[in-house]
Amino acid sequence: MASSKDAPTSPSEVVSSRYGLEHQGLDPEGSVHWNLCPARLYEEALARKEGRLVHMGGFAALTAPHTGRSPNDKYTVDEPSVEGLIDWGPVNQAISEEHYRKLRTDVVDFLDRQELFVRDARAGEDPDAGINVRVVTPSAWHALFAYNMFLRPSQAELASLEPEFSVLHAPGFQADPDRHGTRSGTFVVVNFAERIVLIGGTRYAGEIKKSVFSLLNYLLPEKGIFPMHCSANVGEKGDVALFFGLSGTGKTTLSADPARGLIGDDEHGWGPDGIFNFEGGCYAKAIQLSPEGEPEIFQATQMFGTILENVVLDELDRTIEFDNDSITENTRASYPIHYIPNAVLPGRGGHPDHVVFLTCDAFGVLPPISRLSPEQAMYHFLSGYTAKVAGTERGVTEPKAAFSACFGAPFLPRHPGVYAEMLGEKLRDHGSRVWLVNTGWTGGAYGVGTRIKLKHTRAMLHAALSGKLDDAATTLDVNFRLEVPDEVPGVPADLLVPRNTWDDPEEYERTAQRLTRMFRENFKRYEDGVGAAIREAGPS
Repeated sequence: MASSKDAPTSPSEVVSSRYGLEHQGLDPEGSVHWNLCPARLYEEALARKEGRLVHMGGFAALTAPHTGRSPNDKYTVDEPSVEGLIDWGPVNQAISEEHYRKLRTDVVDFLDRQELFVRDARAGEDPDAGINVRVVTPSAWHALFAYNMFLRPSQAELASLEPEFSVLHAPGFQADPDRHGTRSGTFVVVNFAERIVLIGGTRYAGEIKKSVFSLLNYLLPEKGIFPMHCSANVGEKGDVALFFGLSGTGKTTLSADPARGLIGDDEHGWGPDGIFNFEGGCYAKAIQLSPEGEPEIFQATQMFGTILENVVLDELDRTIEFDNDSITENTRASYPIHYIPNAVLPGRGGHPDHVVFLTCDAFGVLPPISRLSPEQAMYHFLSGYTAKVAGTERGVTEPKAAFSACFGAPFLPRHPGVYAEMLGEKLRDHGSRVWLVNTGWTGGAYGVGTRIKLKHTRAMLHAALSGKLDDAATTLDVNFRLEVPDEVPGVPADLLVPRNTWDDPEEYERTAQRLTRMFRENFKRYEDGVGAAIREAGPS
């Protein structure tokens, strides 16, 4: 195997870089595998027993006990270059330079004793706004994840691609809270001055991609580019739509529409020339996936190169049990974006005609679709509302409201107001229509009502994006002050008015009022930084 000090034996076998690992402070004792192709990474991962081969060619990996991100273990180094720019608090926890130095020294020492895999890639389709990223890991399947999720330079480009940010990934290393200033053995630490991310104590691959997203969320506002936690697609006439939403609200599912081209499923920038994808892959939730409901995504899970995280396999034939959540509900599929048949390559589009805010309302009181004014758009963007089910016991389970500023608070180094102002400016400049779409419950809260059918949500979106609702008659929802269309082709009229779907109107009213109070209570943190029109745009 080629080491960092050796040239590759054959250009077709491996692509090294003239920028060696000394640029990351590493001097590994063992072999270093440079930019291996997926087939080679499969061989290495299977030889190391990092996972298993799946029916139809996917690769299954387990990341337990961490089956999701660890937001309480994410830190930013408090150093002079970020003074006055970071929104310090529960989302952006500070770690001292002293603790960072000790942690980096120990992570480097740990990696130097491992056999390493290096993936050089790019984040951001815009040639001027993107960054070159290097991921260094002792895990072959995590190197494959980086190959899937980031933009893939050509072999000719790889040799001279200079890393601008580096991710030192040490899933097998545990931090010492007393020595390193962390909360636990798990850590995701960003140092903007040194352009380094340290990740350890967790095998959950999403930490790699989200740490790079956080980097772009810090860097791009200074270039006048609005970074967004959203998916994007484009219609036959070139009309672009954005889909904002927290995990589980349907960003990936609804943007992978066979009638529209997929620009990207999770992270984008909005600049002077339009929007562009940050990534080269998709990271779709796989729980309850079906060929009927989400054919494009389902097909991608059946392809060589796709990583299936924390799925349960049938032991007889290695097929995926998509409905089995015994490991976690957060099962994931990572695959290159071109596995989606109608992917737009390169991932760019014009200025959005439509902006869609997705929420999964487990209280069952928000309308399934409503049109927002610019002021309401700012209000709901800052609120970033969805609702989750609190537990998994049988019977009625109490929903839990979740508010995440800008539909992505865990990834925002700067104050949410910075991103909200950029959204407002873009909406004013380009006249995009904004829609609030509830993909959650109707006829009652979770445990009583039912989930809004995907075919009805798709019908509402098709009507909105095609312009059929532009001049539609609307009725005001008095609780949430939302303009709700009276008719949508292919959608039952009663479904459009949540009150009409409940058996007990009084219980609906109590629940709706409860949620409006939650909205108002959450928005108090932003009231001093916005105008009266935005403050008054929320629920009554």
